[in-house]
Amino acid sequence: MNFLGHLYLSRQHSDEIIVGNFIADGLKGRELRDLPPMVLKGIKLHRYIDDFTDKNPWVKKSKQRLYSDYGKYSPVIIDIFYDHFLATEWNDYSSEMNLNDFAQCSYDLLESYPQYLTDPIKGLLFHMRKQNWLYHYSEISGMERTFQGMSRRARFDSRMETSCEALVKDYHLYREEFRAFFPEIIRFVEQLSL
Repeated sequence: MNFLGHLYLSRQHSDEIIVGNFIADGLKGRELRDLPPMVLKGIKLHRYIDDFTDKNPWVKKSKQRLYSDYGKYSPVIIDIFYDHFLATEWNDYSSEMNLNDFAQCSYDLLESYPQYLTDPIKGLLFHMRKQNWLYHYSEISGMERTFQGMSRRARFDSRMETSCEALVKDYHLYREEFRAFFPEIIRFVEQLSL
């Protein structure tokens, strides 16, 4: 799961757990040392979600389909494909608020805890809000912009800028795999004790 999936899966937790979940990939060793327990629980939640996702047979099937063209970037691409399906099928998973309202509330919440955000994470959040990534995951054009930006920042030739072609080509297969996977990860997260 990418940003939208992680935020959705942590939405029932405290604000600090949500923030910890969001910042988890941007922090290393020493940066974790002085964080409060609830933020650390959010980081732990993020890692549990990633671990479950990486081992899930539906996700593995999706990644395998991409592997010959995208290699080690396949897991990253699938995370974003799955955020796309969560965004397009949002009303099937959330009756609390629509996707755009959820996105705006998420940005507001994250920005209200600047003390836990490193400068790179603040920069990421600025662009995320400015371009409303969470909402625009629902559109192929929004996905294309995301992949173009990621491709520019990749250390190696990732070809991620072409990944929406793969999504469109096998759209129904990725959607079926997402639909099988997502209820499983919801149950997994509900049963976790942090």
